[in-house]
Amino acid sequence: MSDVTQLLDGVERGDPQAAEELLPLVYEELRRLASAKMADDRPGQTLQPTALVHEAWLRLLGPAAGETRWNSRGHFFGAAAEAMRRILIDHARHRQVRQRSESIAATAKDDSELVFAAPPERLLAIHEVLDQLAAEDEEAAHLVKLRYFAGMTMTEAAAALDLPLRTAERIWTFARTWLQHQIQS
Repeated sequence: MSDVTQLLDGVERGDPQAAEELLPLVYEELRRLASAKMADDRPGQTLQPTALVHEAWLRLLGPAAGETRWNSRGHFFGAAAEAMRRILIDHARHRQVRQRSESIAATAKDDSELVFAAPPERLLAIHEVLDQLAAEDEEAAHLVKLRYFAGMTMTEAAAALDLPLRTAERIWTFARTWLQHQIQS
């Protein structure tokens, strides 16, 4: 059993020392995953990778996190990817509402159209399609979340899902094709 898995077991038992020891072990990897995910975002983004990691940490292990059983290191990082995904979706929705109100105000002033560098609609569309994919093939949806939202490489995602690399590559091929088809139609 890895150090991370042992510390996760300690966190489940309510050991506050375990949470303190766990954070330094996973922080850099979580931050790297957050940075990779946010690399495509427009400059001037208000949500930074560090803030994304901190909010995901609070959702995973904070006081309101509830009781979760972590089976392994991969399970923890899968849950972290899902938490980051939900945070980014919430942030995109908030940005979309704010942009709409700014657009309405600007249009009322001078009838000009505002152009936004990275519309949150793209992120929201992927989010909605991922929910459909999860209904079709939950494992494929988990793989997409790890690759897209957590920024994991194929090797990292395969390890997190406890899959052979070739199997993960086949699932990824299916998921990409399925997502492209759904987004185009």
